Amino acid sequence: MKNLPEDKLTPAAACTSPTLRDIGELGAIERITRSLPNRQDVVVGAGDDCAIVRTGSSATEDLVLTSDPVIADVHFTADAAPESIGHKALGRVLSDIAAMGAAPRWVLVDIVSPGDTPIDVIDGIYRGMGRLASEFSVAIVGGDMAEGGSLEIHVFGVGSVPTGKGLLRSTANAGDLLFVTGNLGGSALGRHLQVEPRIDEGVFLRNWASAMIDVSDGLASDLRHLIEMSGVGCDLELEKLPISDAAEDMSDGRLAVEHALYDGEDFELLFTIPVERRDEFSAAWKNEFDLLCTQIGTITSNKEIIRSLNDGRDATIIEKRGYRHFA
Repeated sequence: MKNLPEDKLTPAAACTSPTLRDIGELGAIERITRSLPNRQDVVVGAGDDCAIVRTGSSATEDLVLTSDPVIADVHFTADAAPESIGHKALGRVLSDIAAMGAAPRWVLVDIVSPGDTPIDVIDGIYRGMGRLASEFSVAIVGGDMAEGGSLEIHVFGVGSVPTGKGLLRSTANAGDLLFVTGNLGGSALGRHLQVEPRIDEGVFLRNWASAMIDVSDGLASDLRHLIEMSGVGCDLELEKLPISDAAEDMSDGRLAVEHALYDGEDFELLFTIPVERRDEFSAAWKNEFDLLCTQIGTITSNKEIIRSLNDGRDATIIEKRGYRHFA
């Protein structure tokens, strides 16, 4: 290659391309997925909690595929117990599978770690994953290890759902009622390491819900994902939010309701139910589960607008907040 004069050389630092911080996680995903290769057996590609693929025209089940990283100083701190790290790494992936109404089957695990990491730490991570995997009859079938600058656990999961029964973010309808499982907010006080993936609840909901997502980035953020993909809006009743004791105990000067809206890592299921099935659904849920399940809003035709209603009065538009990578 011909040598260029020094004044024509452009250092990498001077590159005018936008950075990940400029466009954000969602912007990067949208940009990347525009040109991804595809196949006819892909039912749902990038953009939902999981992808869905079909193995043949006579298949009775679809496969759901997802992956998630857990990284030191991002998803856990140095004082976290290895067993808790492993539990969280697998739990995040199982929560994605639950959000599709699917049952988990197999996982692969990649470990990236500095070479001086005590092997007891790795053993503990796998113990944590193994206990949770056994609880849901999941097989850990392999993976890989590599040296890197920080401890990272990358989990790839596969589940299954009856053909055509996978629940999506993009299928909520105006008039549907919005529900959430469990309690919200304050996960930073420790619950973020104690993920309880709602597998049984997700399987149950595939016969009831019109759309579903899990709450990982925060209620307000994940609700926005759901309404934007469905082309609808939502009226959210703030006084009905099931706020956790941990959110009430946070001492950072923010209101408990703010923690419920924006904290993230609750790993609960956020879903919509057709209004005409409300009473039947509520009775069936109470008969099946002790877990709290709360109606917190109504899907509207106000496209991509989330209004907060407090005691029946219009309040402010819910802003775009929640956890964002690269922000």
